[in-house]
Amino acid sequence: MKSMSSRQFATMAGMILLSFLLLGAAFTTLSYRYTIKDKQDMLNRNAQYIADFTSNQVTTYGRGDAWKSQGFQSYLTNVALVTDTHIMLATNEGTVVYGTGGQQELRGLEGLRLSNSLVDGITSGSYAGMTTLGSFYNEARYLVGLPIHDGTGFLQGLVLISCDASNLSGMWQDLSVLFLLTACAVILVAAIISSVTSVYQSRPVKEIAAAARNFGHGEFGVRVDVGARKDEIGELAEAFNSMADSLAKSEQRRSEFIANVSHELKTPMTTIAGFADGILDGTIPPERERDYLQIISSETRRLSRLVRSMLDLSRLQSDERLAQQSFDMNEALLRVLVSLEGKISAKKLEVAADLPEEPTMVWGDADSITQVCYNLLDNAIKFSPEGGTLGLGIITKGQKAYISVSNSGETIAPEEVPLIFDRFHKTDHSRSKDRDGVGLGLYIVKTILNSHKEDITCTSEDGLTKFTFTMTRA
Repeated sequence: MKSMSSRQFATMAGMILLSFLLLGAAFTTLSYRYTIKDKQDMLNRNAQYIADFTSNQVTTYGRGDAWKSQGFQSYLTNVALVTDTHIMLATNEGTVVYGTGGQQELRGLEGLRLSNSLVDGITSGSYAGMTTLGSFYNEARYLVGLPIHDGTGFLQGLVLISCDASNLSGMWQDLSVLFLLTACAVILVAAIISSVTSVYQSRPVKEIAAAARNFGHGEFGVRVDVGARKDEIGELAEAFNSMADSLAKSEQRRSEFIANVSHELKTPMTTIAGFADGILDGTIPPERERDYLQIISSETRRLSRLVRSMLDLSRLQSDERLAQQSFDMNEALLRVLVSLEGKISAKKLEVAADLPEEPTMVWGDADSITQVCYNLLDNAIKFSPEGGTLGLGIITKGQKAYISVSNSGETIAPEEVPLIFDRFHKTDHSRSKDRDGVGLGLYIVKTILNSHKEDITCTSEDGLTKFTFTMTRA
């Protein structure tokens, strides 16, 4: 597979070469045509002048005497010398009777029979083109021919003027070489620039590829050095680093989750196994077996709650989306409050409810939000002191409803507040309290509200802890 630098260079070189080819072809063609046109115009002017002069001489002295006169031939010789051309006079039938090249007489041309196509072209009006005059010239010359008429329009003969065309071919070759050399130089410079820029652009991509391979091997601490780049490559590197941070945090949470689950499962299982072995081997006296069986039963139910909470959490974290529906938030909150009446009465709690008289209709999954209310109320009851206060409240602002659950009791330390929604987090790290909890209740609350794109906050000041979450009004 070609590298990015080689593909970029190939593209740049191809574009430069194509541009120079098109520009060179256009410039060479225009220059060639312009030079040919300039030569053609010059030869046409000279040929017309000679034709007019010859016509006057023939009218005055007769064709034979005029063409053979020393003065006439000297005149044509001087014209040929000045214009660096070959001048020929021919009869109406195309037989050359005189030719001169300035310094050297073209005696070999006299008696030469011109081709019929050339004669027809001249007698029909004019002729212009490249020719060797039937191999008389070694190389083709550019030739212009005009007819010689008298004042009545009678054809008196033909005049032909030719010039060397090698300078035109040489100019075309020089231009071609010039463009070729320029194109090679530009491509060489482009190769250097392309190599430098390609290395600069591809380095972060290679680093990202290497980092991705390291990630595949479990090395989550690798990052790409973005530097001061603000282009698309820099954005890609920043996005990769952000993804790497998220993956590293996910891996850390996974490790913590496994450690917490292992701890939560190990403690009750060790208790159950120890007490069961004590009963079986007689270490525990028969009169105490019932007490220890009750502990085993309690730990078994705790394990059951932990497994059930983990299953609920797995379901909530899956991609399944429950159908959204409109329901009354007041009714859902009161229904949960009634279901917990036994626990409230056992702790002799005072309930302070501040709910609207009218129904508060919100959008969401009624069962999931009911679970949120149950977890928050159960948590508030659990950490309320006996005879304490349990508060409920709903207020509406704009398109949002704010539902609050509060309880009196110990104040949560400020450094603990941001952590209470983490999995298996308990404010009592010795776990001597809250033996009935598994540390997943508030995490499940947070997960459910996140799936609804809602928020939840917690404040704990002056012995009052308050949870407030939002719902979108229907």
